[in-house]
Amino acid sequence: MVPMGSIFMIHQLKQEGHSVSEIARRLNMDRKTVRKKLKSGLEQPAYKSRPAVVSVLDQYKPYLQQKIELHPGLSATRLLRDIVGMGYTGSYTTLTEYLRGIRAPKSNEFERRFETAPGHQAQVDFARFTTRFRSEPDVERVVWLFLMVLGYSRFMVGQFAWRQTLDTVVRCHVESFRELGGVPQQCLYDRMKTAVLGEPEPGNVVYHPTLMSLGSHYGFVPKACKAYRAKTKGKVERPFRYVRQDFFLGNDFDDINDLNQQFTQWRAVIANARKHGTTQRVVNDAFLEEKALLGLMPVGDFNDVLSMERRTTKDGMLSVDGNLYSVPNGTGRKTLQIERTATELRILDGQLLLAVHPLLLGKNQRRVIQGHRATTPIVVPQAHTAANDTTIERAGDSVACRSLDEYEVVGASLAKEDVR
Repeated sequence: MVPMGSIFMIHQLKQEGHSVSEIARRLNMDRKTVRKKLKSGLEQPAYKSRPAVVSVLDQYKPYLQQKIELHPGLSATRLLRDIVGMGYTGSYTTLTEYLRGIRAPKSNEFERRFETAPGHQAQVDFARFTTRFRSEPDVERVVWLFLMVLGYSRFMVGQFAWRQTLDTVVRCHVESFRELGGVPQQCLYDRMKTAVLGEPEPGNVVYHPTLMSLGSHYGFVPKACKAYRAKTKGKVERPFRYVRQDFFLGNDFDDINDLNQQFTQWRAVIANARKHGTTQRVVNDAFLEEKALLGLMPVGDFNDVLSMERRTTKDGMLSVDGNLYSVPNGTGRKTLQIERTATELRILDGQLLLAVHPLLLGKNQRRVIQGHRATTPIVVPQAHTAANDTTIERAGDSVACRSLDEYEVVGASLAKEDVR
């Protein structure tokens, strides 16, 4: 396309008396082009519209727009996995450029990054999630994600639970250390009540006694992040966002067990197998280096006891954390002592152990031990065995069983004797 300025120069040079060959030489044009423009006059050049460029992403844009509208926080890597499964063959960059155009702009605030040595620190916290399980689609449930992230490798362990209670905190720590195969020197916490009781004066943090006992047993030191400075726990705060965007949003779960099974698989296949954006290392590879510097696991299990008192209900149950546990028939309406560990619940009446239940992890559950609801007490005969192995029994303790035919013969014989 010849620009309008060049067309004007062609006509001006012609008016000055220059030949077509001279004009073509001066303007570095073909002589046919010069003749054509002289013949057509000073008309505005017509620009043809360019054909629309077809992108490999076009057919997936309605799906991406729908997903972003439903779940604005979905990550690009998660969406890339989805559309690759649908046949997308384009690049990650093509997807992210498109997503930048349909997402809300992000803040440009700078943050300072703190790194820790291998085996030195793990960051621990809970995050709240809401979902509707397929087993009860009409009920919105709140679940809590306990997450522990190693500071050096960014290796992630954790699980979803119904509550943030102290026994949940203890159980999740124990299972996390077991999965890691070792213990970091330090665990950093936000100021959750199950970890930090308060700070009566600046720098003097009071930790929960059970957490201190847990740390003493496993060999780690609890540390609270500075007040109103949750970003000092960025290595666990950012993974919560990553879990929400890459795993939780847009997925369906049968129940909390299915949720934890899918979460375990996702951590193994996706989260801990990825190249971390900050460290630029594969998380599993960095964890192999860090694992060698974790503290050794203790020989015995942690069985610290949390004591409380509860009064039995009319139907012989005790309520603990929203779940009901049975006591034996005949216990009566009284206040009993409860000893709760991370895995079980023991019920005592003074020094008498009445029942031992596995700790229920859900809500509104009811557990009755077999035999606690017998309608009549079962009496077991007590037998004494003498030195000569002769069994001595009281009269009436056992009754011989005979057939009816034998009784008929005896009856007939007695009848004959009466006739005589």
